[in-house]
Amino acid sequence: MGHHLGSKSSIVPLIDRLNKYPIGLVDSDKLREIFTLLFDEREAFIASRFPLEEATLPELMRLTKIPAGELQRLLDKMADKGLVMDMPYGGEVYYLLLPGLIGFFELTFMKNRSDLPLERLAKLMREYLEESQAPEFFGSKTPLTRSLIYEEHIPVTSEVTSYDRAREIISEAGFGAVGMCYCRHKKEHLDETCGKGAPVEGICISLGSAARFMTRRGFAQEKSVNELLAVLDSARALNLTHITDNIRHKPSFICNCCSCCCELLAGVQMGYHAGVAKTGFRAVINKEKCTYCVACFRACNVKAIGLPKGVKFEHKSDRYAAVSEEICLGCGACISACTEGAITMIPAANREVPPLKRKDLYMRILKEKHRLTPFVVSGIKKSLRNLLKGKPASKTIPIIKE
Repeated sequence: MGHHLGSKSSIVPLIDRLNKYPIGLVDSDKLREIFTLLFDEREAFIASRFPLEEATLPELMRLTKIPAGELQRLLDKMADKGLVMDMPYGGEVYYLLLPGLIGFFELTFMKNRSDLPLERLAKLMREYLEESQAPEFFGSKTPLTRSLIYEEHIPVTSEVTSYDRAREIISEAGFGAVGMCYCRHKKEHLDETCGKGAPVEGICISLGSAARFMTRRGFAQEKSVNELLAVLDSARALNLTHITDNIRHKPSFICNCCSCCCELLAGVQMGYHAGVAKTGFRAVINKEKCTYCVACFRACNVKAIGLPKGVKFEHKSDRYAAVSEEICLGCGACISACTEGAITMIPAANREVPPLKRKDLYMRILKEKHRLTPFVVSGIKKSLRNLLKGKPASKTIPIIKE
């Protein structure tokens, strides 16, 4: 299988198809090896033939020339593996090919499985992301994801939008589930553990149709609103940062991220300071109250706190901490770590409003990357036709958690 998929005839169309997404995958030997482990030859062919919008079984039959029974079996297997998303609707099943990031890379490590060499994949994915993928993932002005604020730390004199509140997002979602943290599970297969002691199981929240797919295919377990809110509370007790879709309408996931495991926050620490969109607030430290205990250093998940730049201290006892506004996500994870009450949140001077819906986000990123091709435009037109027919609205560029 690996020999066949590594050949130009089978792998290049798959890479080309995945690179129609806002976040593409940079071709490399490591990426090709990852594909040989995740896709068998027929799965790779089917994936390369997917349109951008949802497709039914008859539509995919026409595109692949594979008989219905065989194609149905292969699509079910691909959904179980997290390569495609299946969405039952009105007596029909619609299928979406998932992107690599955020998509089947994450789903690979979101359940315990014996069908894949997870140790090898963990090593390959880490090396691939570090060596090749960061500029592509963080290479647009508009980030794919954004931070959420700890509501309890918002000043009483300040207003906060509903899309900045994790609790409100969960309460409005209608359906939710909790699953395994991809990043920490992957690190387990690299013989590493979370420096904050954050759990692997029961910490990653999915919402809406993504949650339904993930529960149906064994990637997550359905939870009530109260149970999901309890997950938020446990994450905040560990000073984790909430990350979600960079959209205002129906975000589809809330990850609870740490500085040592999360690949998104690792990108911010690498210098992509705008790689995760910030909340409408920033942390500030009162130097008169600060005792320089460095507890906030450890709590901050993007290393935004340190000694103030350009300040020279004659004595160690004079030192105090300061927050880099350029780096700070405005999540508030640092505040409860400060026993002196020296950290507060203030409204940010500038805050870009996130795109309304996922298709708006994807269109913006594609435009910024100069990838708004006729192929993408045709997907948008079909999305509008689907809406008029009462079918699921196409996401145009699918992503793991809708």
